[in-house]
Amino acid sequence: MDMPITHPTDTPDFADSTERTHPWLSVAQSSVGHIRRANEDSFLDAREQNLWVVADGMGGHSRGDRASQAIIEHLVTFRALESHQASVDDIRKRLNQANMMCRQITRGKVMGSTVVVLYRTDNQCSVIWAGDSRMYCLRKGRMKQITEDHSLVQELCRLGELTPEQAENHPSSNVITRAVGVHDVLNLDIIDFQAEPGDRFLLCSDGLFKDVRQKEVLKNLSHPALEQSLDLLVKKALARGGTDNVTAILVQANAPAQKTVDTLS
Repeated sequence: MDMPITHPTDTPDFADSTERTHPWLSVAQSSVGHIRRANEDSFLDAREQNLWVVADGMGGHSRGDRASQAIIEHLVTFRALESHQASVDDIRKRLNQANMMCRQITRGKVMGSTVVVLYRTDNQCSVIWAGDSRMYCLRKGRMKQITEDHSLVQELCRLGELTPEQAENHPSSNVITRAVGVHDVLNLDIIDFQAEPGDRFLLCSDGLFKDVRQKEVLKNLSHPALEQSLDLLVKKALARGGTDNVTAILVQANAPAQKTVDTLS
């Protein structure tokens, strides 16, 4: 699936102010699952600020829940700035502040969380992430995983030492190479792209996708009702055992598409 993208210096040309204020829809769910005692996931569904965030605290370390909460605490006060790029820079700054806070609290121990963020200005979008929390896009009946996991098995796949099928059941599938709070310097990835009318974006923690196959994600994302679509996905993950916390946000793009440059293959 080709997704038109723009670079941070590109400025879309909008016809009038009504396009700029055209609303998007979003729904969110979070469940502790059937195995974990506590929910270490956190999320922010800030539709009024055009900002959506899923953070997954690392349960194998101390205070994963506090790490994911720190991310949300730093982003909940976010307000859009004068340009899309300025807003994205502010989001990244806030994530770095959350990273520093986690490092200071733990005093040498590890308090970490993965994160995936979607931010939009009109139909210009940016996704920012660290770790294996993911974002998928459903466009015209086709689904694409936009983020790439920062994980050991993904690195092995990139090197050709594992196939994607082998990676799914690999004993080191939970080893993350990037996360908020783990290192003094936070390494984030970012992709900029243009949304099209009817696009759906799924942000989720690994508790959803590790128990639900991509074909099943596609089938349930295609349900016409947004809330029911997300509900079906979360219930599917829980029915498969609910071995981890499950958190997801489903966002529906309604903004008109604009002329774009470049493509994301």
